[in-house]
Amino acid sequence: MTHANPRSIAIIGGGPTGLMGAQTLAQLGHHVTLYDAMASVGRKFLLAGCGGLNLTHSEEITRFTARYGEASPWMKEVIAGFSPADLQAWAIDLGQDLFVGSSGRIFPKAMKASPLLRAWLARLSILGVGFEVSTRWEGWTDDGALSFTRSDGGHVTATPDATLLALGGASWARLGSNGAWASILAAKGVEITPLVASNCGVLVRWSDHLINRFAGAPIKAVCVTCGGVQARGDLMVTKAGLEGGAIYALSPEIRAALAGDNPTITLDLRPDQDATSLANRLVKAKAGQSLSSALKSHANLSPASIGLMREACSNHLPQTAMGLARLIKALPVALAGLAPIDRAISTAGGIARRALTKDLMLKNVPDVFAAGEMLDWDAPTGGYLLQACLATGKHSALGIHAHVQKTLTE
Repeated sequence: MTHANPRSIAIIGGGPTGLMGAQTLAQLGHHVTLYDAMASVGRKFLLAGCGGLNLTHSEEITRFTARYGEASPWMKEVIAGFSPADLQAWAIDLGQDLFVGSSGRIFPKAMKASPLLRAWLARLSILGVGFEVSTRWEGWTDDGALSFTRSDGGHVTATPDATLLALGGASWARLGSNGAWASILAAKGVEITPLVASNCGVLVRWSDHLINRFAGAPIKAVCVTCGGVQARGDLMVTKAGLEGGAIYALSPEIRAALAGDNPTITLDLRPDQDATSLANRLVKAKAGQSLSSALKSHANLSPASIGLMREACSNHLPQTAMGLARLIKALPVALAGLAPIDRAISTAGGIARRALTKDLMLKNVPDVFAAGEMLDWDAPTGGYLLQACLATGKHSALGIHAHVQKTLTE
């Protein structure tokens, strides 16, 4: 699809959001130049592919959009414009066969990002998208031009008809997302919600004994509770705390808990058994059998799980079967903080929704739009992150198209 009045569009950021914006606008006939500070585009996208490249999720759309929490009301409309079904059709059009995993997550059969990225970049080349890499955006000149610094020390400017900012959040700075844009936009009067870590591990002040014995050990099939919200999955004990999908899924609740007194999560080490049945099994322990042996043989707990139990009660385990069962079902873990933002899978916070028009243009900076992780939304892993990045990239690109066509008639 082309348009009789093509315009020049600058896209800043070569992640999936910017690439989707470039594809959409180029297909509409515009002259698109994409700028990226790194030597090549899609670096964080490739990192995501190391875990299988979870593109989206197959669950029912109302439940899907609810995953965005406070941002769900407006994200619902954005995702309607580029739905999980649309995303799958887009990937298939780029030659990627897909499959639905047992959890409902959707992956390319290749289980990595590089084939998709190569096909995508080839498509963008055919569409005429220009790439300026190793070119870092520094803001605007006094006369309103986009200002860039090249890695060789050179300086360039650009004066497009419209700009799409797709610079990501503030995690994995070495791959290009460092959040430096926040101060640039704040200086323009754009309201910014502070960027915070999301989908990341928690910090716990473990004893030296637990670190030496169990750092690196998995804790299988756990139910984690924080703020009345539950998530199930596997965890990993680290020297610094805990990692794993069940922790990541509770990022908003954990951040809220850390803002209060005595932040704690609760682990149910045997979520498919109730306390009474566990206690009935534990009373069958042989006389003289150690508590650790009884927990291993009768409650089917791993040494690492038992280590967490001992850690929670300063090595003074309950002496009754019911006391042990209750601890298994509600093991408290005191939190010391979140893992560093640069190691987080994603970030929450960013440009406040009220600072943007319906089409995602900055109200304080005309002709400039934003999308992806720069916006103030949060989502768990499971396909929701990439879906939102691509959907907001598409939505903002369509907004740019409508905007620049409107200016031709004014």
